Amino acid sequence: MGKNVRFGIIGCGLMGREFASAAARWQHFTEEIPQPQLIAVCDVNPSGRKWFTNHVPTVQYEYDDYRELLKNPEVEAVYCAVPHHLHEEIYVAVIESGKHLMGEKPFGIDQAANDHILEALQEHPEVFARCASEFPYFPAMQVMLSWIREEKFGRILEIKAGFNHSSDMDTKKPINWKRQACYNGAYGCIGDLGIHTQHVPFRMGFLPRNVYASLRKYINQRPDGKGGTAACDTWDNAVLFCEAVDKRGETVPMTLETKRMSPGDTNNWYFEIYGMEASAKFTSSKPDIFTFTQSWGKEQAWADIHIGYKPMLPTITGPIFEFGFTDAILQMWGAYMKELDGRQVSFGCFTPEETALSHRLSTAALRSYEERKAMDL
Repeated sequence: MGKNVRFGIIGCGLMGREFASAAARWQHFTEEIPQPQLIAVCDVNPSGRKWFTNHVPTVQYEYDDYRELLKNPEVEAVYCAVPHHLHEEIYVAVIESGKHLMGEKPFGIDQAANDHILEALQEHPEVFARCASEFPYFPAMQVMLSWIREEKFGRILEIKAGFNHSSDMDTKKPINWKRQACYNGAYGCIGDLGIHTQHVPFRMGFLPRNVYASLRKYINQRPDGKGGTAACDTWDNAVLFCEAVDKRGETVPMTLETKRMSPGDTNNWYFEIYGMEASAKFTSSKPDIFTFTQSWGKEQAWADIHIGYKPMLPTITGPIFEFGFTDAILQMWGAYMKELDGRQVSFGCFTPEETALSHRLSTAALRSYEERKAMDL
């Protein structure tokens, strides 16, 4: 693969701008990784495209129809960040055009849509595709991952993971597409946030075999931004109680929570693992800290280490400094580009096959809540 890979963006919102920013600071890496070069953007909203044409010098083409972008032979890969109801149509079109894909969660509004996307990938093995998930790339989480690989925790007692927000506590907040089932899907907050909670346990071999779901909807209407109100019909909060099977064949209780109404949590992603020989925690609310247990026989004490700037992919930043969200985005894209180049990374991006497991879990969770019982996947 060449030094640069020419990209188009479909969906010129927040995460598209984050991608453009990451691509602009590619020199941050100290190793040679093919660089994404953003040359084309597409959005039905002209103001969304304008940010890119004003701030990204490499952008040569802008479109209001994604089909026109996909016809451009110069575009080699596409980052697609659009509402969930558009995933199936656009992701399949990207794949059938022969262009590589980085898609957003949940990789299809429902299981049928996800099945169609994966079928398209099977028919086009030349296309490389992944799903965006950045939080595992915090250095403290990379320490956690190395401990799991080295089996420092011994027999695993329990796993907890979550992604919680508090912005919807403001009942006057105008509605957006993520709060409307016709755009976001029946999964609600699970579809929007769930893959964030699943990336680490799925990749580390903790695979759910059943689920009991507790789903909550607190706000039924929100301001529509036009002086009226609109129905708010997605799940606000979800807690999934799972039994997972680890690589040893042991059953491990696993709790996955996604909440849009979580007091005090501006944007809190966390992962916790409890074992017979050690336990550990990470939360993005304390992004530099790796918390673990020290043991003296029958008693344990929690200890904190400030990890510093020690990411998976080395950069020019010194190790004594702090790591943040934009750095995690850069690391995720670095991992994607290395994998696209056929090179291995210690922790890769969320795979299409993992999105299929995510959809099986989410679909079973809906059935579990409806029938008020645990459901096998």
